[in-house]
Amino acid sequence: MLRRILTNAACVASLLLPGGAAATEDAAGRFVDVGRAIPGVVVDMRYLGSNNFVGAPIDGYQSNACLLTQEAAAALALAQADLKAQGFGLKIFDCYRPARAVAHFVRWAKAIDDVKRKAEFYPDVDKRDLFAQGYIAEQSGHSRGSTVDLTLVRLDDASGPDVEMGTPFDYFGTRSWPADASVGDRIRANRMRLANAMTRRGFKPYDKEWWHFTLAREPFPDTYFDFPVAADGAAK
Repeated sequence: MLRRILTNAACVASLLLPGGAAATEDAAGRFVDVGRAIPGVVVDMRYLGSNNFVGAPIDGYQSNACLLTQEAAAALALAQADLKAQGFGLKIFDCYRPARAVAHFVRWAKAIDDVKRKAEFYPDVDKRDLFAQGYIAEQSGHSRGSTVDLTLVRLDDASGPDVEMGTPFDYFGTRSWPADASVGDRIRANRMRLANAMTRRGFKPYDKEWWHFTLAREPFPDTYFDFPVAADGAAK
């Protein structure tokens, strides 16, 4: 599986970054369409549609495709294989995030009166505090291509409900913190199963979001890409 991922990344032209700037030349061949490359992964890119904290499709998302650097995709494949042996699999909400999408979040955050999804996603946080509390940033690690937001599904019912994690994806509040004890032992065990699978394969968790993991040895730690995820799943 790992060899196939690396080969696909090097050979499939539709998954390559465009040439031009030095950063994209260095990255050519290093992004992989995870949904194609890793068997059994479920992809549900939340910023493609309106089921997100903004309540609208986000700039730069043109396809239900999870793009990650070759290194992150290879590590994720190993985590998926580990979980499969336990009867679980991964469901992905976000991967590479164009810088223009982050700019969209920033514009939304500054529109203080737009709170139509507050009850679902940030009921206990004032929208004006989302930056200060670390839930939104003006630059996102997702734009470097090695960060992924995800949860667990059960292999015997992958199209059924996600494994219960205590909060929805992108719920801004302390209940989403991995260490939060108020969710109870069963939920904490589910979160720990996900975290263990990811950290074992080289990902670092984020202490305010149970779903958020970044490859510790990411290949582009200082580069923020802005190509959109195109309609055919390619990076263009």
